[in-house]
Amino acid sequence: MQIQAAITRQQGAPFAIETVRLAEPRAREVRMRIIATGVCHTDAVARDIPLSPYPVVLGHEGAGVIEAVGEGVNGLAVGDHVVLSFAHCGACETCLTGHPTVCLRFNELNFDGHLEDQTSRLSQDGTEIATFFGQSSFGSYAIAHERNVVKVDPDVDLALLGPLGCGIQTGAGTVLNHFRPGFGHAIAVYGCGAVGLSAIMAARIAGCRHIIAIDIHDNRLALARELGATLVLNGGTADVVAEIRRATSGGTHFAVETTGVPAVVRQSLQALRPLGKSAIVGVTGEVTLDIHPDLMAEGKTMVGVIEGDSVPRVFIPQLVAYYKAGRFPFDRLVKFYDFADINQAFEDSKNGSVVKPILRIGAS
Repeated sequence: MQIQAAITRQQGAPFAIETVRLAEPRAREVRMRIIATGVCHTDAVARDIPLSPYPVVLGHEGAGVIEAVGEGVNGLAVGDHVVLSFAHCGACETCLTGHPTVCLRFNELNFDGHLEDQTSRLSQDGTEIATFFGQSSFGSYAIAHERNVVKVDPDVDLALLGPLGCGIQTGAGTVLNHFRPGFGHAIAVYGCGAVGLSAIMAARIAGCRHIIAIDIHDNRLALARELGATLVLNGGTADVVAEIRRATSGGTHFAVETTGVPAVVRQSLQALRPLGKSAIVGVTGEVTLDIHPDLMAEGKTMVGVIEGDSVPRVFIPQLVAYYKAGRFPFDRLVKFYDFADINQAFEDSKNGSVVKPILRIGAS
């Protein structure tokens, strides 16, 4: 079938919406009519750095309605409302022990430009177009393996739910799945974008005593306070480490580092109390640490966390339930854009004027 999709043809090029061909779903695959797709920083990285082959249709926070199912699909049917998440093999040691976010084939299945059978379902004039994150949801339709398709509550606005598949899942899952803090614990969140603000809302759900938000934009800090932060610090003016240690009587138990800024990564460690843990969730370059005082001397841990250490088919419906109960108001982070305005949505995300853009692609 012919669909409309936003194609990235070369490194750093703007998105161009064009007509492409989408093949039929194969065994254990489903085809969705895409209703809306979140704009994530990872899409911008893949546009500007060749994570995947070009040309490629990016997009990995899709939400849609199933219109066709391939042979052998279980638990999904035509008409289901679904959210698309990351691809994983389902058969390696980490998948089978409940950690598909670190699937041994994760990079291949999400970034190498093909689905599990080594082909793409997208083409134009006989030339194959690369798939991204096992879905390529910057299109009017998408095909994905049943493993990365999550059935969701049809009573919730489907256009809102796509970001649960990556960015929001990453922040909330790092807190609720990986850290699992409890009453009396202190947590610091560095960077108040969609990932950081989701971590703050999750920390409030978990009952943390101290929830500290750090950012350089006062408007985002104000929103962080409304969403559950007990202390906000402007990283451009405050002595962050000293303020955190003073407020928490020694430092935080946990930190979520979303910025990828080397100096902030180090701050996240220095503001921990002994035995504290910092999760690095942002795309981060080379960082210089003084291992003895920053890490080893107080038994601290620095760990990378991918996609919130989530099992999407379990965790995403939980987040939807928290949203319906009024305890996870992630709708306050979003602004909707028409699909034709995709380049403006990316620009607004980059300049910080919008926390989480969502592209409306099809009618609900």
